[in-house]
Amino acid sequence: MSYQVLARKWRPKFFDDMVGQAHVLKALSNALDQNRLHHAYLFTGTRGVGKTTLARIFAKCLNCERGVSSKPCGECTACQSLDEGRFIDLIEVDAASRSKVDETRDLMENVQYAPTNGRYKVYLIDEIHMFSGHSFNALLKTLEEPPPHVKFLLATTENKKVPVTILSRCLQFNLTHLTAEQITKQIETILIAEKIEHDKSSLEIISSSAAGSVRDALSLLDQAISYGNGVIREKEVRILMGMVENDDINGLLESLVNSDPDMMLNIIKRISLKNPDYNDLLSELLRLLQKIAVVQILPDDSENILRSDVTLSKFAKTMTKEEVQLYYEIGMMGRKDFYLSPDPKTGLEMIMIRMLAFNPSEPDLKVKKKQRLKVANDKNQEDEKNHIKSNTQEKTLRPNKENITNSNWVSIIREMELVGFVKVLAQNCVLQSHSNKKIELLLSPESKSLLTPELNEKLEESIKKRFGKEIKFIISIGESSDETPSDIVARTKQESENIAKESVENDPLVKNLQDTFGAKIDKIQPQ
Repeated sequence: MSYQVLARKWRPKFFDDMVGQAHVLKALSNALDQNRLHHAYLFTGTRGVGKTTLARIFAKCLNCERGVSSKPCGECTACQSLDEGRFIDLIEVDAASRSKVDETRDLMENVQYAPTNGRYKVYLIDEIHMFSGHSFNALLKTLEEPPPHVKFLLATTENKKVPVTILSRCLQFNLTHLTAEQITKQIETILIAEKIEHDKSSLEIISSSAAGSVRDALSLLDQAISYGNGVIREKEVRILMGMVENDDINGLLESLVNSDPDMMLNIIKRISLKNPDYNDLLSELLRLLQKIAVVQILPDDSENILRSDVTLSKFAKTMTKEEVQLYYEIGMMGRKDFYLSPDPKTGLEMIMIRMLAFNPSEPDLKVKKKQRLKVANDKNQEDEKNHIKSNTQEKTLRPNKENITNSNWVSIIREMELVGFVKVLAQNCVLQSHSNKKIELLLSPESKSLLTPELNEKLEESIKKRFGKEIKFIISIGESSDETPSDIVARTKQESENIAKESVENDPLVKNLQDTFGAKIDKIQPQ
């Protein structure tokens, strides 16, 4: 037996098999069960949402040998004939190929004859908007007053092109887009039944690419199964669909967090070798930023599935809400002008450079330079050079003798000039113990996702550069009663806001404005 594509094999045969469209199914089921049947129905909606499938199931409900109901038996001759596409009293017409008025007139001449086998003669006219004006006129009279044994089921993707005279004679049902979650659930059910190995992330990509169409999703699924030789994996699905790998998308965002232009440009160069769709690449980056923004506003005890994603949680802790919103806004504005760029790669690079240039966490290089000049002017320039030189030599030779406590751990982090994820890791650690030979940090269990081998190695390099190469560096996981640098910054910010709020609320001028004009304090921003 020849292979049957998934879109046909898994076409719903009953209302209960349909995905989504609950509002339409409820109306049709009630009409069938109460025998309140109209003579003409119009199903509208974009491609692949189930218009024709719904019409065929409705025809089965009308002609089941056990009686008209919303639950046909599926076993009688009429039901089986309809499932196999050979029911003689279901006349399917493709309006795109039969739009001439003569063909429509011939079709309407046969309406008067009784059905051959079924209870009703059903005319299913697909893409009805493709009819010519004369064809609509030929259909109009029959559609308004058909014989009692005839039902018209019309389907269209563009109901605005259907004349109002036709619309007024039909019951109209608008089928909506399916959500990515609904499609993912459906194709996962199909893959389990077909015993095909798969991963969740690959199904999410397929569902998102289907743009609300189950048929498109199943076509992509067939293609992915063939490409993966019976196995569906995210990496292969991305290659198949010309999408960029997750590591590259995450790398672009990480380059922004680390303020690393070399890393950013190298990733874009590597991506360009795969000839990607740069607009889709930017869309992927925006989707990632949107998920990060969602994670940032979720409470710690949220059951949202995004909350359990390690990568999203790491970015959410590293970036401020303002940064995420800024990057998203720059990306959205960049998409509007994308087609004006000399070429797509240049357009993407300029959008990313703009994000980097407006990165609020990136210190102004001129300010840095002024700070260094001020330090140099405060001290003897020659002594400063000698001090730096001797300090650099001794750090690799002498054991550390500084008296360090958790309270000045914040200033040490600042001295080491850490950036990106390494800085976030250090800011979420408490100084557990310190001696001439060892520094031990304590990281809370809630932040353990930050402790990756790569970040641990980078922080260790910075520690040894600061305290000497011989010192041993350890990070442990555990609870501590001490505040982390991150906690201290948050507390200090809150205290500043409280002081500013109290100062404004007690200001005589503000009180006078409130009493006189009924003014209210909207927002207080400490300087």
